[in-house]
Amino acid sequence: MNREALETWRSRVRGSLLGGAIGDALGAPVEFESGRKILKKHPQLLRTFVTGGAGWPPGTVTDDTQMTLFTIEGLIRAGVRSDRGLGLTLAPVHHAYDRWLDTQQRSAPSGERDGWLQAEQWLYARRAPGNTCLGALRGARQGGPRITQYGVQAVNSSKGCGGVMRVAPFGLLPERFGTAGVFDAAAEAAGYTHGHPTGKLASGALAAIVHEICGGAGLEAALDATAELLTRHEGHEETSTALAGARHQAATAPGHGPVRVEELGGGWVAEEALAIGVYAALAYPEPGQLLDALALAVTHSGDSDSTGAICGNILGALHGESALPPELAGAVEGRQVILELADDFVREFSQRGHEAARYPGW
Repeated sequence: MNREALETWRSRVRGSLLGGAIGDALGAPVEFESGRKILKKHPQLLRTFVTGGAGWPPGTVTDDTQMTLFTIEGLIRAGVRSDRGLGLTLAPVHHAYDRWLDTQQRSAPSGERDGWLQAEQWLYARRAPGNTCLGALRGARQGGPRITQYGVQAVNSSKGCGGVMRVAPFGLLPERFGTAGVFDAAAEAAGYTHGHPTGKLASGALAAIVHEICGGAGLEAALDATAELLTRHEGHEETSTALAGARHQAATAPGHGPVRVEELGGGWVAEEALAIGVYAALAYPEPGQLLDALALAVTHSGDSDSTGAICGNILGALHGESALPPELAGAVEGRQVILELADDFVREFSQRGHEAARYPGW
């Protein structure tokens, strides 16, 4: 990879991770409010960070961003493992989710776990974590974190959006991993907590969209490639239909607004969250419209933080870090950690080699 291509990829990685965090923090305070109530307070749509109440200042992220960061840390560890000739396996990602579980069950780092990310105190805030994620990860432990069954799929029928909201980092992997491989890996990682086929396939689809974009495709072309890839998987119909609906709305509906968003659902389940994020990105696809897209993605009666995060992941990858609204990019919680992980990810998958103490290969 030449220097120019490397810098473009780095900008996409940083843009996707930071864009997802911005969308998450933008939508989080209004997640459980009706679209009508949000519009009454924000008639131009929600375009600035607002407080989520006591202990929830403007710009605060939720479990969506927390788990996304552990996803990318797990991928870096998987890369380190591969550097040692052990092969690129996904168990380190499951291991990372197990460390995230500690942040939701403790008030501070215990000193018992490895790696630097789990020592970040700000990650120990509980921001309405998904019950399915918590339950599945607790179940995988079978008695304690030292005997967790890493890499085992969850046995449940959930297709909640807790899988799709965290897997964009798979799409940021270099081209050599292939879009089909990225799709399958993201679907498998979502399956650690969400057992329904749609929960997995919607997650694979988001990763595929991001991966195609990082490879140079436009948004429509990335969606075309993902739509074709979906048809190869049994049980794809719900996800395929939701994405087709989002594209139809963006192409034909007169005017874009919360009413159109809510016709796609509430975003509580995986395919709806993906569809809303895609619709908002298609409605405002230009670099200078990124804040318009995020505002549309979060102003509705549904899972506003997850739909905002997905939209931010997609457009951040498409346009790069420089297109992010500076007033939000500079104020989002965890900014420095997010960018540090982004740069470490790029370094690992372009140059290889990290200290084992920082990113142990498991």
